[in-house]
Amino acid sequence: MNWSTLGSVLFDMDWLFLVGTAAFSVSGYLIGVKKRFDLLGVLIVAILTAIGGGVVRDVLLNRVPVVFQDASPVSTIIATLGAAWLLSLHKSWNARMHKIFVLADSIGLIAFSLAGAQVGISYGLNLFGVLCVGFITAVGGGVLRDMLVNDVPFILDRDFYGTVAILMAGLLYLATHLGLSDQRTLWGLFALGLAIRLAAHRSAFRLPTL
Repeated sequence: MNWSTLGSVLFDMDWLFLVGTAAFSVSGYLIGVKKRFDLLGVLIVAILTAIGGGVVRDVLLNRVPVVFQDASPVSTIIATLGAAWLLSLHKSWNARMHKIFVLADSIGLIAFSLAGAQVGISYGLNLFGVLCVGFITAVGGGVLRDMLVNDVPFILDRDFYGTVAILMAGLLYLATHLGLSDQRTLWGLFALGLAIRLAAHRSAFRLPTL
């Protein structure tokens, strides 16, 4: 992969990372509303959901978390929460709010799995390393969120959740090594992953239980 292609992909990864940050901010916000937390509680849950996975990933990679150096994630979170407030998403938890939560959480999951995998690829990690980094980035914030509000994390018992994150990270790794890591491939994988995640949720598909 040449430098121009890498630069183009990273540019799109920046945007994809911000899309994931905004989406996870909404999902955290809605969980805070569902649990009837006060304003600070909702803010903490939203921020933790949006940045938790990335912070854990960066600690594992022995680098300063991006959120401590780049203001764009925090700006995105603030703007997203402001928009959620203006749209009155805090009024009540109902079937419509649940659908918005599922969509936002799914967008965040897929966006962060791809963005996290790209970080692993840029660090020269092998397939296992890329899968781990993509997985942690995608589900880390959600796991911290669910533990904070005393819920069982999605990755343990619901839907086709963590498996999709691993699948998308693996496909991006494969595409990169085949020289196909351009913008169309990136956004194609994003669309594919989102479609799989939403279809699995709609059909209540899940891995076999023991």
